[in-house]
Amino acid sequence: MAAKTATRRAVDTQDPAQDSGAKVSALRHSADRFINRELSWLFFNKRVLEEADNRNHPLLERLRFLSISGNNLDEFLMVRVAGLVAQQRAGVEALSTDGLTPGEQLARINEAVAELQAEQQMQLAGLREELATEGIEIAERDNLTVDETDALDQTFLKHVFPVLTPLAIDPAHPFPFIPNLSLSLALQLKEPGREMRVALVRIPAQVERFIRLEGEPDKARFIALGNAIRVNIHRLFPGHEILATGSFRVIRDSDLEIEEEAEDLVRTFESALKRRRRGSVVR
Repeated sequence: MAAKTATRRAVDTQDPAQDSGAKVSALRHSADRFINRELSWLFFNKRVLEEADNRNHPLLERLRFLSISGNNLDEFLMVRVAGLVAQQRAGVEALSTDGLTPGEQLARINEAVAELQAEQQMQLAGLREELATEGIEIAERDNLTVDETDALDQTFLKHVFPVLTPLAIDPAHPFPFIPNLSLSLALQLKEPGREMRVALVRIPAQVERFIRLEGEPDKARFIALGNAIRVNIHRLFPGHEILATGSFRVIRDSDLEIEEEAEDLVRTFESALKRRRRGSVVR
């Protein structure tokens, strides 16, 4: 009984200020009080994307906000994510202020980016419907009229075809260099009597990304440059059956480190490009 009484007195006589100070000190050194810098940036970009759904803005301004969110994400991958990937490859295990390793940050970033891209696609689909009600349409390959197809053929032959360079992918040809942020088409081809082949077609940057179709004067119908190339892909690969097509972009690490006293600058750039190819992110 005496021991219980002594214990109770010891508890009762503890200084509340000391107990509160200990909690504050523990919280001050806890990683729970910090927000991850990279995830915080993604939350900011999500806020930019939300402006695309703000009907207080004009329709084309909302489309601009969607585009800005996409450009922001590209820069985020080229700089912030590329830096974390470099740390992970170097075996860096140092914790961020919120207590995450580079690998753990990348895992959470991948989840957040996937959600952000899904939201971007949903916003794009909604904006396309609203644009259509205002007479601005993005046509697909399978809903072109005969007149539009004929006019597109002429535009393609005059402005697009001269700047296209199909690239074969096989053991006899090294894999071509894909410029940063460029859009490319990948194709599976089959020539009679031969095995399936793979080819690439870079979508030229010097041609506008959307081609206006000639049609009804009260509507503005456009087709994406990639789809315009697909419509005329037989001109690039005559005698081949097109088995499948797809598009992709490569996003590269934007950090290029060069020693001030590099003996061979060309060799330094070539080595950096090889490292970039190995570390490219495909979207």
